[in-house]
Amino acid sequence: MTEKARNRLLSLLWLALAGAAAGAMAFSSIYLYLKPGLPSVESLRDIRLQTPLRIYSRDMKLIGEFGEKRRSPITIEQTPDMFIKAILAAEDDGFYSHSGVSIKGLMRAARQLVASGSIQSGGSTLTMQVARNFFLSREQRFIRKFNEILLSLQIEQELSKDEILALYINKIFLGNRAYGFQAAAHVYYGKDINELNLAQWAMMAGLPKAPSTYNPIANPSRALVRRNWILKRMLDLGHISQDEYKNSITAPVTARYHGRDLDLSAPYVAEMARKEAVDLFGDAAYTDGYQVITTVDSKLQDAARKALQHGLETYDGRHGYRGPEQRLDIELLADNDQLVDLLQEIPVLGGLQPAVVTAVNPQSLRVQLRDRRVVEIPWENGLSSIRPYISENARGARLKSADEMFVPGDVVRLRRVLISAEEVAEEQKAAREAELASAAEQLANTEVTEDPFSTPEGLDEEEALEQPQAREEWHLAQVPEAQGALVSLEPEDGAIRALVGGYDFRQSHFNRVTQAARQPGSSFKPFIYSAALENGYTAASIINDAPIIFEQTNLEDVWRPENDGGTFLGPTRLRKALYMSRNMVSIRLLQSLGLDRALTFAEGFGFERAKLARNLSIALGSSALTPLEMVRGYAAFANGGFRVEPYLLDQVLDVHGDTVYQALPLTVCRDCPAMGEDRGPEPEPIDLQSVQHEAVANAHEEEPLELRTLPVAPLSADEQARPRAPRAMSAETAFIMDSMLKDVVKRGTGRKALAMGRGDIAGKTGTTNGPRDSWFSGYSPHLATSAWVGFDANTPLGRNEYGGTAALPIWIDFMTVALDGLPERHLPQPDGIVTMRINPRTGLRTSRGGIFEIFRADRVPGRETYSNYPSIYSDGPDTPDTSNEQAKESLPEELF
Repeated sequence: MTEKARNRLLSLLWLALAGAAAGAMAFSSIYLYLKPGLPSVESLRDIRLQTPLRIYSRDMKLIGEFGEKRRSPITIEQTPDMFIKAILAAEDDGFYSHSGVSIKGLMRAARQLVASGSIQSGGSTLTMQVARNFFLSREQRFIRKFNEILLSLQIEQELSKDEILALYINKIFLGNRAYGFQAAAHVYYGKDINELNLAQWAMMAGLPKAPSTYNPIANPSRALVRRNWILKRMLDLGHISQDEYKNSITAPVTARYHGRDLDLSAPYVAEMARKEAVDLFGDAAYTDGYQVITTVDSKLQDAARKALQHGLETYDGRHGYRGPEQRLDIELLADNDQLVDLLQEIPVLGGLQPAVVTAVNPQSLRVQLRDRRVVEIPWENGLSSIRPYISENARGARLKSADEMFVPGDVVRLRRVLISAEEVAEEQKAAREAELASAAEQLANTEVTEDPFSTPEGLDEEEALEQPQAREEWHLAQVPEAQGALVSLEPEDGAIRALVGGYDFRQSHFNRVTQAARQPGSSFKPFIYSAALENGYTAASIINDAPIIFEQTNLEDVWRPENDGGTFLGPTRLRKALYMSRNMVSIRLLQSLGLDRALTFAEGFGFERAKLARNLSIALGSSALTPLEMVRGYAAFANGGFRVEPYLLDQVLDVHGDTVYQALPLTVCRDCPAMGEDRGPEPEPIDLQSVQHEAVANAHEEEPLELRTLPVAPLSADEQARPRAPRAMSAETAFIMDSMLKDVVKRGTGRKALAMGRGDIAGKTGTTNGPRDSWFSGYSPHLATSAWVGFDANTPLGRNEYGGTAALPIWIDFMTVALDGLPERHLPQPDGIVTMRINPRTGLRTSRGGIFEIFRADRVPGRETYSNYPSIYSDGPDTPDTSNEQAKESLPEELF
């Protein structure tokens, strides 16, 4: 080497050293400048991945998910090894060898920058991506890149490779609101990440580079190219075999959007639970992965939804068909894509599908569904029964032809009906028997020319023996305009087992269980009657069912309350007055008790005094109350007299599964020392002398009361630790009221419930003027349930729509399912209850004849003598006169 060459080489070395020194100084300066602003890497150890709020039923069925980011964190141990290899092949195959920064990758990015003049790729390692995703923005600026490099070096010093990889797997955004690969697996394939195959893992591994560009749903062709490139990389790196590679690159793209599948339809419950969770945890409820476990039972919730929807549809069907929901321009029928788009915008309500009429025949309709299918609606599938709606009290004549009401372009609702294979077999059997009968009849009238036992002409024998298949039918329907609500509680602690706040949450978010304050009508009477029993009255006390007029300034100028139909029974026992729902008796009873005494007593059931009217109309249920308030009151009749508070949230778990909230509801404890009965001194019994025997009415002999009792289930150790429920009324009053409310079902306005075939159900109907509100609140000791039907606008329901016709069928449908398989349970008979034989017309004890009645031992009525009421006997002092036809028990409908 010449001297000149040696000097040149030394110059280059010095320049290189100087450049390196300058670079080091520059890097150090940048480091010192940026270091104070860098976040603490230690915070990554305690990082809280934004995970949505999830709401579950008590049996862990998902009923709701709230939060902008769908995320399901998993550990590195839960992540399939082959999927990890796919990620590394796609993003950073040197992950386990570098120290957080890939010099090779950065040099490649620098060359692209020099060649193109703009940043093409960042040469980022997985560690750098973690730094960017957790701490930095995605803006392409040099200063951000330097921060990313520095943070990556720090992360590698503080965390292990597996910890870094776990953060990446759970944090990265992968499109369609999915953050992390477990959530993305559910979005794109509806499965856990460990349930996917190699081709699907490679497809998932291609998403981080550009979730919108390589999205297998939005851009399947480009996603396929990216997937196959990753598979080739895995082959080159020795992660997969040649056969695995060939099989995977030929696999079809199977990704499609999977919305979060809910296990149970309970949107009103989910919304209530969401609000309570936000009250507890604030906005963190949406991001910190809380799991709210409600008290709702999935079986009962599903039964409640179906019962309410069926009940409202049945009510709606009694009042006529209002016609198509809308009428489209007939030109739209030629544009199938636009037609489908329009149908997709119309929500499915109550399971009723929107469809467009495309052709009208005299005895059928041809309609198109939102999935492009065209189906036929025959005359018998809802068309033959159509009577046009005129008003709530009037319908038009039945249609004779479909074209009287429908034209092409009409938007209608259809109900899908699945006919099981067994039902199809029965239909085929009936049709075959009919054909054979027809053939036999023809044979009897004609000369025999062939085997009389052969298969009728046109019916292939092999076809007749073919295994029947299930089929679907579509029936014309309509979305009800009336609304309703149903709520069911556990009487022992107030746990809400089922709640439906309307026909369909998509139709209206207004929760009528908690928000619709409506007049309960006669279903409020049991609270007045129980106050009377607590204050000296008995079930045999006599009150006059006769007209009464009030002139009070706090009511109207003149108030003339009535019974339904304007009939009056005269002096009537309280038991009979309750199950026949006699308004005059209730008013006189309240008048005798006094408003303050009755209102104070009602407060013990949980009713707010401020919500109760301060006049005698409260005896007829004039105060506006919600179904939830009503069912809380009826729970006291179901549990033997204790006030419980309805609650929905049973438990809340954090993202790690640890309990952060546990409900402690007021719980009935019959064996505990008396609690909550200190409601002031025992009131003085009312002097009944002036109101007990104004007159005596005829009555017929009734069956003896059945007083079978079964012990209720004992409390568990957990329940015994809960705060004890206070008493709303004494055990004796609760027992007597229970027997009286059972008579509403046995003899009164709730007789339809006898179809359930149970002896442990009780309740009370309620109907308000109009009628505008229809109620049935009732219970078994297993469950207390209230059902309401009415219009949100408080318009009339129509003639003959009472508590027993509109609300009670819903209650029956639900309770039939809810009580299925449960044994009959009756309240235990408390000490101090006695059974006596009384004269049903006087309410006094009698030695023979009469009926049985139950009393508190300290409130047994006096014995009657002939001298007491000589005019009421026809054959002696102990022989009631039953000759008067007016004495026959009737089942009047209610005005209130």
